[in-house]
Amino acid sequence: MLLKGKTALIGGAGRNNGKAIALAYAREGADLVLISRKREDELKAVVKECEGLGAKVLPLLADLSKPEEVNRAVKQGLDRFGKVDISVSVAGIRRHKDFWEISVEEWLEVFAVNLHSTFYLAKALAPSMMKNKSGNFIALGGLASMTSQPQRAHVVASKTGLYGLIKSLALELGPYGIRANLIALSLISNVRLNPEWYPERKDDPQNMKEIELTALKREGTREEVANVALFLGSDQSSYVTGDRIICAGGKYM
Repeated sequence: MLLKGKTALIGGAGRNNGKAIALAYAREGADLVLISRKREDELKAVVKECEGLGAKVLPLLADLSKPEEVNRAVKQGLDRFGKVDISVSVAGIRRHKDFWEISVEEWLEVFAVNLHSTFYLAKALAPSMMKNKSGNFIALGGLASMTSQPQRAHVVASKTGLYGLIKSLALELGPYGIRANLIALSLISNVRLNPEWYPERKDDPQNMKEIELTALKREGTREEVANVALFLGSDQSSYVTGDRIICAGGKYM
């Protein structure tokens, strides 16, 4: 088992990529701290599946965009398992709005979820990881960290900042045996509870125009995202840090 003896904290674990990563980590022997902001029913279902795979699981409801809730969740995780070896930041919001219509409140909200939450988790977890001389931060970003997109100035800026944060964590925490990497995603087949975030699908529900821009001519699956997260979370990637893996079916080309 690739993660036997490891404890992973996954923020945004209730569905989609977060759920797939939780299940992949459970199969490979990890104990889990699974966090969802408010969807307790979804979280309970994921916990049940992970426990069925033999994992020990601590489920928590917490808003990771708020530092006090991050600190509480991390303390509960450390109290339960004694350590957290891997932190996976999944949660993100992808609002669409012309730059001149973005309010200050909306700008701050997107940054709080997409960027600040990972900073808060790193601040809370770094001391114990530094003491243990081992640790691993993984963040899910997007092609927005590499290119710009219309009507997403706040999303592009926050995701670009997220990659900057990951590189800084890798550089400063590397001497303590701690790694940090980002997964840049695009066109993953997930359940979309906020269709207004995906206006390109309104007249093209299958998103064929975007799919045609990929080399593989299809959407990716959440399980394929989980496989990348499993690679980065395991010792198979022990010499990979400060980097980003593009999981986008060749769309970036």
